[in-house]
Amino acid sequence: MSAEKTTSSPEDSTVISTEDSPSKEPLNASTQELLAAAVESLGGARRAGQEAMATAVTKAFDNKRHLAVQAGTGTGKSLAYLVPALRHAQKTDSTVIVSTATIALQRQLVNRDLPRLADALEPLMERKPTFAIMKGRSNYLCMNKVARQEDLNQEDALIEEEDLSWLGKHIVRLNEWANETETGDRDDLDPGVPDLAWKQVSVTARECIGASRCPHGEDCFAEIARAKAKEADVVVTNHALLAIDALSDVSVLPEHDVVVIDEAHELDGRITAVASAEITVNSLNLAARRASKLDSDKREERVQEIAGDLETLLQTMQPGRWNDMDEGSKGTLVALKDALWALRAQIAGAPEGEAANDPERFAERQNLSNHLTEIHDAIVRILEVFAEEDPSKQYDVVWHNHDDRRGDSLNVAPLSVAGLLHEKLFAENTVVLASATLTIGGNFNAMAASWGLPKGTWDSLDAGTPFDPAKSGILYTARHLPDPGRDGLPEETLDEIYELITAAGGRTLGLFSSKRAAEQATKAMRLRLPFDVLCQGDDNTAALVKKFADSENTCLFGTLTLWQGVDVPGRSLSLVLIDRIPFPRPDDPLLQARKEAADAEGRNGFMEVAATHAALLMAQGAGRLLRHVGDRGVVAVLDHRLSTKRYGGFLRSSMPRFWETTNPQTVRDALKRLVSQ
Repeated sequence: MSAEKTTSSPEDSTVISTEDSPSKEPLNASTQELLAAAVESLGGARRAGQEAMATAVTKAFDNKRHLAVQAGTGTGKSLAYLVPALRHAQKTDSTVIVSTATIALQRQLVNRDLPRLADALEPLMERKPTFAIMKGRSNYLCMNKVARQEDLNQEDALIEEEDLSWLGKHIVRLNEWANETETGDRDDLDPGVPDLAWKQVSVTARECIGASRCPHGEDCFAEIARAKAKEADVVVTNHALLAIDALSDVSVLPEHDVVVIDEAHELDGRITAVASAEITVNSLNLAARRASKLDSDKREERVQEIAGDLETLLQTMQPGRWNDMDEGSKGTLVALKDALWALRAQIAGAPEGEAANDPERFAERQNLSNHLTEIHDAIVRILEVFAEEDPSKQYDVVWHNHDDRRGDSLNVAPLSVAGLLHEKLFAENTVVLASATLTIGGNFNAMAASWGLPKGTWDSLDAGTPFDPAKSGILYTARHLPDPGRDGLPEETLDEIYELITAAGGRTLGLFSSKRAAEQATKAMRLRLPFDVLCQGDDNTAALVKKFADSENTCLFGTLTLWQGVDVPGRSLSLVLIDRIPFPRPDDPLLQARKEAADAEGRNGFMEVAATHAALLMAQGAGRLLRHVGDRGVVAVLDHRLSTKRYGGFLRSSMPRFWETTNPQTVRDALKRLVSQ
């Protein structure tokens, strides 16, 4: 990466740099000198954990060894990897990729951390550091699709009639925004729009026809963002795009050899999602309808016919995992595969001169051709699972899902992503994996195995936290309560919730394992408590968290979305309630398949899959309590198994090292003392 990198205009927030920066001496400042300058400039204080992490990250880059780092809340991990990343980029004339799981962290890095860091480090570096944000194509407006929008709206028969006026209002607003926005980035649209509306003006990477063939290629927002990213020292992206870049044959991200993965505890799930596919009858019928307008020679009729057969077939079957495939199902899928490929071949063969004479029609032809290929390939994956006679060599899992709104679907996902990551990510890059929760059962081994980190190629560091959990928090296990059930919360548990919240004076975040349990607890507590009880679903999550944080005596109840990312320091949060250990549902086809595969290889599938899954969530949920050095409070687990089952020790060792008790009176007294302080 040279000093002649292109720079952005003052109005451009995607890449930040300094134009015509005066030349400076080659970069000689150490990571610790740069970190000290950054901390001083930002008005911070020295943190031993942050310094240790920054040193370890620099060593990993220099020695080309992978690194797993657990850095608890308050460590300052963002600076601890951003400073070495910027230093490495300028020393080696290269780009460093920083990948996150959540939009919130991406925004924090690009809108707050990196701009301030660039200003602070400029005097010590060859030039002012530059950075960019890069997302998948579906996050940007597709101007080609916007141009075709009026036509598409009239033909999308699979949109329910009662939704048309509601959807139409959003699309009109999106069309107006398309003429105003400079980025086309969905996150810059405020307020946002529902997913269904956004899909009308965006495309996936597979659906995109390519800038060179698109009539709006010169104005493509995704291509503009990609061009800017090529010139940056640090490119912030998400796990999904990182996966697409690693797994596909085409480079999506700028050329790089170093990757920092923040929120690395989410990596397995995000990579699995990208490597999965879904086939629905609705998607097949919609593709056929689009094809009927593109000289399809009526080949779409065959696709619609077989889609009807598939729908009938799925309606006669119970949802769940497919462990084998009968001849009837196989015949239907083979016929569908062949019909899709024949339709794709017909659609892809554009008449001579169409690209120039009717670019919009040509664009739709290429878009649909890519989409048909995607569906075809998913069916091929499903058939290959059952063509392999040796179960140990089946690398995918297939299951049938039913949704009341979307109907039936066939799904296929990788049994494990460890092999993919091993080959596609770790073999080609030096990778730093960071999170506040990576030690499961007290070590990094479980996470390393799920990632496929090659043995002997990685180091680890627990950078600690500035908090003292044993002095600041209590882990209370309600050992006297009955076994948790899936038919709702027992009355004894509701009584316990009431007693604890009353002692805490409200100020409670309730983390429930199901929507049903959250709603049951909300309804019961609204009748019994004098405090406001908010429930996930009453409003968008961000608005609910803000209301909770702004009102000291309020309670907020919700499900898995709230187990991660809720950051409410101070007196508004003194009690975290967890209704039950969040083991995966026994009917989750993918996790159940992973458990069975581990058992078949002589490992403990329960501990490797179910207990590890639960431990990670327990660590994340308990981590909501202490967000500032002055925070105090209780994590109350209303599931006696945390202290009565052998695996309870494994789960507790994955959580912050709180002072532990099973005495309800001790906990209520502690909460009352917090209220009076």
